[in-house]
Amino acid sequence: MCLPSFSLCSSGLSGQTHRFAPTQNSKIMNRILFTFVLSILILSYTSTAFAVRGNRLIPPKTFLAFDTPNDSGKSITIRWSASSSESEDVEYVVYASAKKNGPFRTEVLRISSNTMYEEGTDSRYHLVGIEPDKFFKKRASDKDGNGEYFFKLVMSNSDSASVGVIASATPKGNLFNWSRLNNFIIMIIFSILILCCIKHAKRAPSLFIRKIKGLDAIDDALGRATEMGKPALFVHGLNDMDSISTIAAINILGRIALRVAEYDTPLKVSNIYPIVLSVSQEVVKESYLEAGRPDAYVQDNVFLAASEQFPYVVALSGIMTREKPAANFFVGYFYAESLILSETGAATGAIQIAATDAFTQLPFFITTCDYTLMGEELYAASAYLSREPLLLGSLRAQDIAKGILIGVIVFGAFLATCGVHFISLIFKPG
Repeated sequence: MCLPSFSLCSSGLSGQTHRFAPTQNSKIMNRILFTFVLSILILSYTSTAFAVRGNRLIPPKTFLAFDTPNDSGKSITIRWSASSSESEDVEYVVYASAKKNGPFRTEVLRISSNTMYEEGTDSRYHLVGIEPDKFFKKRASDKDGNGEYFFKLVMSNSDSASVGVIASATPKGNLFNWSRLNNFIIMIIFSILILCCIKHAKRAPSLFIRKIKGLDAIDDALGRATEMGKPALFVHGLNDMDSISTIAAINILGRIALRVAEYDTPLKVSNIYPIVLSVSQEVVKESYLEAGRPDAYVQDNVFLAASEQFPYVVALSGIMTREKPAANFFVGYFYAESLILSETGAATGAIQIAATDAFTQLPFFITTCDYTLMGEELYAASAYLSREPLLLGSLRAQDIAKGILIGVIVFGAFLATCGVHFISLIFKPG
């Protein structure tokens, strides 16, 4: 009897059976299993290969380095075309070397691949300026102080990197910065305008200047102090001599000192900086000499009240309360002390004239003082009081230039509204 699951009986062979099924079935199953596993591995490898190939970074087609035009010879500009692989996760890294064959180990730039595109053009190019001196020491072999530098662009992400070509350039200084030619032309025109106005002011000393009531009231305030037999107090602001407002205050002080010397009225000048003190003493002394009254000059009347802000305020408040000057002049750049000083002076009944370019303090001076010079009126005071042709001509030229600029701005805004933008090139910074 033959078992059908394990053996087959052959009637042609007398009583013999062939038991080949178990071994042959195992071989067949092993082959099937091996083929299945091999297919899975091949499919897995193929999909991975295609994935890597699909994510492969495509480097830019062009990569150039050249000397930055219109500079002092310390910069090199690199420019390369955009890549189709650019994204937020991809970076451009630029390595530099002083030798053509490297090694390129010095990283001079690392940016996101979708930033720093070239401005003012529709082409998709990256444009970056690099200063090699910040990364390399000056080499003794460079005769002119500049040498050739080599740059390699690397495009990378977290998985892979693609290296582009190598570019080289030599930084060279330029004698002229042609990108600032417009500024040069405007400066020449403005200089010619100033010279013409000065020449006109010499021919016509009575050149018209808009009346500034605060300056016209100086003589009235000093005359009142003379009639009352009380001193006048000149208060400097809290800036040192390197401030334009302090220089303008010194010019006004000279004219006031000349008047009090003629009227024989005491003048007290308070200072917070030693350098301003020394300059004020010389200016007041020179004014007394110009008036022919050198004997009336008292050096102690030009004094250093304090070296800090609020001690300075307390010292001046005490002087105004005790001596009650008939005229107070607050000239210069002031801070939080402006209201305290002007209120104290107003309480003593003095005529008060303030002049400052600190726009945050103007409301306090306008409220508590009789006259207030605002902003550029402080700078125009020296020309207004002295009537010197040099100052008058400069002041007139500045006013004309401001009028021209206002007209150009209005005209340019009109053209920009109409879609014409060429006028902006005139004032484009270099």
